Amino acid sequence: MLLNIIKQEVKKIFMTHNDKVRYKKMILITLIIIFIIKLVIFSTVTAYQNINSSRGVWGQQEEEKVEEEPKYIKWVDFSLTLEVMEKTSKLDIESHINNEEVRLNWIELIAYLACKYGNNFASFKAQDLNDLVEKLRSGTTIEELAEGRKYFSYYLESYTAILGEFIGTYQIETINEEGERVWEERYGLKAFLPIARGYGFSHYDDFGNSRSYGYRRVHLGNDLMGSIGTPIIAVESGIVEAAGWNQYGGWRIGIRSFDGKRYYYYAHLKKDNPFIRDMYEGRVVVAGEVIGYLGMTGYSREENVNNINVPHLHFGMQLIFDESQKEGTNQIWIDVYPIINFLKRNRTEVHRPEGSNDYMRKFNFMEANIHD
Repeated sequence: MLLNIIKQEVKKIFMTHNDKVRYKKMILITLIIIFIIKLVIFSTVTAYQNINSSRGVWGQQEEEKVEEEPKYIKWVDFSLTLEVMEKTSKLDIESHINNEEVRLNWIELIAYLACKYGNNFASFKAQDLNDLVEKLRSGTTIEELAEGRKYFSYYLESYTAILGEFIGTYQIETINEEGERVWEERYGLKAFLPIARGYGFSHYDDFGNSRSYGYRRVHLGNDLMGSIGTPIIAVESGIVEAAGWNQYGGWRIGIRSFDGKRYYYYAHLKKDNPFIRDMYEGRVVVAGEVIGYLGMTGYSREENVNNINVPHLHFGMQLIFDESQKEGTNQIWIDVYPIINFLKRNRTEVHRPEGSNDYMRKFNFMEANIHD
């Protein structure tokens, strides 16, 4: 509409015979046109800035969303062999006991070897470990040796999550020459076999085998076959997160390590007497402590039912790098068969005090990370 008015005014200017009037009108029309051009330019620039601003805010929000998304390990392939665990743990323990200048860390050794072999420890050669230790003892740091090895930090975090609290300083009761109970500080293996000393058991590597009760699935643990009533031992200190009946595991206990990385699962416990007397969720458990008794419960919606054919302990270890992995479809369970074989060297001696129905450890144990 404004354009039409301008056109009409221009026509009138050319029809005007008075030069003075014509000149004034031409100046006025020119000023109006300049104003309109400036207005259009201003409106366009403002609109463009608003669009960019909106995109910037949206882009920033998207960027923040990406940055806020937690990054954590989503899968671990535990292929460590008993031989590697024994050799690296021995090097670690002896370097500390002998107060060597270079204290070796077995998990760092394992992580470095995992890089070398692509985590396939079937390729392990003892000479490779010897060469690594020699370099460390000569003054080269593990960080310097691992420089350029892309997955060293991943393997270090993964194996720390699995074995991080297995070796360290602890205190244990012993009997001195006078027959008195005394506390002795030691450095060494402080994780325990889940079967008490003096009780027989058998097992084989059944991780991943098929299971069909309820629905078709794979076996995510190691079954330790034994006698009903065998005292079950806490592998590591932690907090009880589950203690009760589960349709699949029967009477079971779930214990979370203090660092939150490991969830230990003990299932198919004894009918009528699955746990020690004061077992409850939230309770602090000490490594090597009796927590329950081997049985054959489970595979039933009804509580306290023996539907397992052979008495055994189902023992499992779940890794948790983020709480979203605790439940659901993205859980990480590892093959604990080699860990069970490794822990056979450290078994809890138990006894049953007079007047008690429960077994308990014979010698008390303490470590720095135990919370009251």
